[in-house]
Amino acid sequence: MRPSPISATVDFEANGVQHGFLRLPYSRDDSAWGSVMIPVTVVKNGEGPTALLTGGNHGDEYEGPIALFDLARKLDASDVEGRVIIVPAMNYPAFQAQTRTSPIDKGNMNRSFPGRPDGTVTEKIADYFQRVLLPLADIVLDFHSGGKTLDFLPFCAAHILPDKAQEAKAFDFVRAFGAPYSMKMLEIDAVGMYDTAAEEMGKIFITTELGGGGSATARTASVAKRGVANVLRHAGILKGEIEAEPTKWLDMPSEDCFAFAEDGGLVEFLIDLGGAVDRGAAIALIYPIGRTGVEPIEVRAKMDGVLVARHNPGLIKSGDCCAVLGVEVQI
Repeated sequence: MRPSPISATVDFEANGVQHGFLRLPYSRDDSAWGSVMIPVTVVKNGEGPTALLTGGNHGDEYEGPIALFDLARKLDASDVEGRVIIVPAMNYPAFQAQTRTSPIDKGNMNRSFPGRPDGTVTEKIADYFQRVLLPLADIVLDFHSGGKTLDFLPFCAAHILPDKAQEAKAFDFVRAFGAPYSMKMLEIDAVGMYDTAAEEMGKIFITTELGGGGSATARTASVAKRGVANVLRHAGILKGEIEAEPTKWLDMPSEDCFAFAEDGGLVEFLIDLGGAVDRGAAIALIYPIGRTGVEPIEVRAKMDGVLVARHNPGLIKSGDCCAVLGVEVQI
């Protein structure tokens, strides 16, 4: 396989604090010999584990970039034992455009792994993470939130894995993150995901969903900042005590957690995030918007649970994810 076209302006093996770029050549109409410049920070001090911290996997999700741009300017090498690699905006073109996918190639970074060194811009970035950055890491934290089209209860999550020792370590990191909610997460489309790439390498991988709606709140940004520091402390990379608050554990036991809109229209939710719903009860109403006097369509729960995610904004299309339910569990 040909080498990655991306070059780093930082030395991942050097001690100290380095701020630089992952430079990807990208020839285009407005810049014949141009590049995509993805900001990166490396903080290293001696031997120890490596944490790879990423945000902006989807460009319209902001809690991760807020927490990681903040951490990159504050983290001091003297407080670190090991190495921290910080990429606040993986899909930098999407982040700049405030869109989920890249404006260059419409690439969804989180469906592009393992990537290709001779592929699209998004595939080239994925390939660099697959072949260069992920092999360096022991623990991977990838921040997500709902973007413009979903809103979530703020939770940290890990996946059920075939390797139970790897799974147990991941959930220990979820617990250390200390989000208001912690999730045993079910993916409905795991092919091509960054998560899957990291887990198949045996890395400890955790992620988040921290709000949404195409913005960040003071609460969700603070959860992200505190959580990433706790993860580094739990890994033994950052000095200091873990500052976790009590968390409620949730499980997504099956595909019955998901409710999809079969018709488009104006959506009215009948319960708010965190609210309980019984199997068969209406979660939301979808009003046809082409005429008045038409009865709304009910979106019903296929299981008992609590509402952990809902569609955003107010109009919904056929096929959109309308709601996601979880079940409170004791761990």
